[in-house]
Amino acid sequence: MIVTAYSTLRQDSQPDFPCEILETKSRQNSDLVGHLNSVMGWACDFGKLEMTQTLFAVLQHLERTRNWYQFDVMRDDLDAMTAWGIKTNSIFGMPDRSLRDPKGAVLVDRENDSVDEEARVPHPIDAVERSIANRKLLADRGIDVMEDLPPSIGEDEVILRSADEVGWRTLALFIVAVRAESLASGNPIASEQLRSKSPMSFEALTPSEQAFLENDGPDQQTVVNFAWRYEALYALQWALGLHAELKSPTEICDVPAVAETMVDRSDRELVTETRLRPVDELLDALDLNYQMLWAARQAKTQGRETPAGLDGGVLVERQHALNWLICFAGADWDDVDTPS
Repeated sequence: MIVTAYSTLRQDSQPDFPCEILETKSRQNSDLVGHLNSVMGWACDFGKLEMTQTLFAVLQHLERTRNWYQFDVMRDDLDAMTAWGIKTNSIFGMPDRSLRDPKGAVLVDRENDSVDEEARVPHPIDAVERSIANRKLLADRGIDVMEDLPPSIGEDEVILRSADEVGWRTLALFIVAVRAESLASGNPIASEQLRSKSPMSFEALTPSEQAFLENDGPDQQTVVNFAWRYEALYALQWALGLHAELKSPTEICDVPAVAETMVDRSDRELVTETRLRPVDELLDALDLNYQMLWAARQAKTQGRETPAGLDGGVLVERQHALNWLICFAGADWDDVDTPS
């Protein structure tokens, strides 16, 4: 039978069980990106199906897929295929057009509209352990997170932005946040004045940031949105090791301290001399924030106060920054999503 495997691991791990390999593709192949988008659309009937936890996890897996394999395997070798699927964190597209977990349980079956209750989207062990540890930590603080919330990305899956790319991003975030703050205070700083102070910042602007700086009279909500970028900036400064800790998201960051961190260093130094924290620290923060964001949104949906004083605005900005850092969905800054 011809089977398609979707592996989320960065490393290319060719099938090591008896089979005939027909084709392989990596994420760098534009054809694979198009194929994955098509499969994600098919899996959720292009947004028409109810978003269940299993379906959400399947879509996340497909979005994270880094390597794609198609092979012809005999039924007698399916147990070996299962072992390989677990090792490579793969789900399988089967001849009956179903998507299945490594053990063969049905995750998506659009033809028969059925899902096996025992079906589970696989996750790397470190991601699962991190999720469990963070959930326990939050429970001790009175923040309950459902056990079925999918873990964040694992170390063998993640592709991080480079330190210099993060440095450039901090420059842009600082300049737009300063501009927004000046507008909100009624003492606007002209765009050209900001450019003269930090010309490098203007080289790192996204289209939306460029438009904001060029607009002499942005509406109030736009000003507020860009002022919130201090929170994203703080998260990226922490990722670069410029703060000892990422403080609890129960109140806004110390804006003067965030600004001082930028002013005390030259633009060139921020781009060329900073280094990212170890990947496990970054992923711990990503998963913890993701779980807290889920809890805050759940409380809002149910009309409750956010638990433990969590600030939803702070959480969203941090998640935006951290999702960008891990290249979530391959999105540029302006297009980063923060699903939970």
